[in-house]
Amino acid sequence: MNEPVPVLRAVDGGAAKLMPDIDRERAWLLTVDGAPQSYVDLDDPTHLEFEYARRLAHVVDAADDEGAPLDVVHLGGGALTLPRYVAATRPGSRQDVVEADLGLLALVAEHLPAPEGSGITVHGADARAWLRDAPARSADLVVGDVFGGSRVPAHLTSVEYAREVQRVLRPGGAYAANLADGAPFAFLRSQLATFAAVFGELALIAEPAVLRGRRFGNVVLVASHTPPDTARLARRAAADAFPARVEHGEALARLAGDAAVVRDVDAVPSPEPPGGAFGIG
Repeated sequence: MNEPVPVLRAVDGGAAKLMPDIDRERAWLLTVDGAPQSYVDLDDPTHLEFEYARRLAHVVDAADDEGAPLDVVHLGGGALTLPRYVAATRPGSRQDVVEADLGLLALVAEHLPAPEGSGITVHGADARAWLRDAPARSADLVVGDVFGGSRVPAHLTSVEYAREVQRVLRPGGAYAANLADGAPFAFLRSQLATFAAVFGELALIAEPAVLRGRRFGNVVLVASHTPPDTARLARRAAADAFPARVEHGEALARLAGDAAVVRDVDAVPSPEPPGGAFGIG
């Protein structure tokens, strides 16, 4: 039997590399320009190596009845880690994955294709442009996990973008975004203010060390019009290998402070991570 070997390829976003995990027979790590993008275990799609992916999965798990199929839009594709998880845990779900990097899509389709009959449809398009043309009230969950390099693109941070997300969501639906920031949290505070201008309920899932400003890291923002099941989210987040906590209500209002709502005309990408923040050895 041939041993799996790394795959190197130039994609639109830089130099992509697929590296086999020596500890799991059919598991792969995807990096772009050295920054980890996705981890996929083809034999166990419920295995989520990255903590931020687990936190996004907690939002999936807390949506609607356990195991019930969902209509999900994933903005940002990577190696389809979360779509595979949804397909495995909520059979019958319909999922649209939107990824602008056509080279990356081709790499994943060749080496890590989605299973037949998974209900996953992949679209090569800009996330905001695709969302603008999507039917109103067509999704139970919209997941924002788009990074240009290691930064969230500016056009996916504005109140106009938040309104597009709201338009596509069903009344009881939710938006979950993977963001990255560090103290003094100028970007995160701006996102809280921006999504609070559109949605009635917000929550954050993050490690305490990140929320205390001790290090730069990922934060999952959840926005909806119905109160999120924060108790359920908190139980799941606390059980992770790197426990996280859930913040909502007054704590988020204090964090947002007097941050201004971001509009298209003044939107900027999320901050450049400090050296080594998301690198691998």
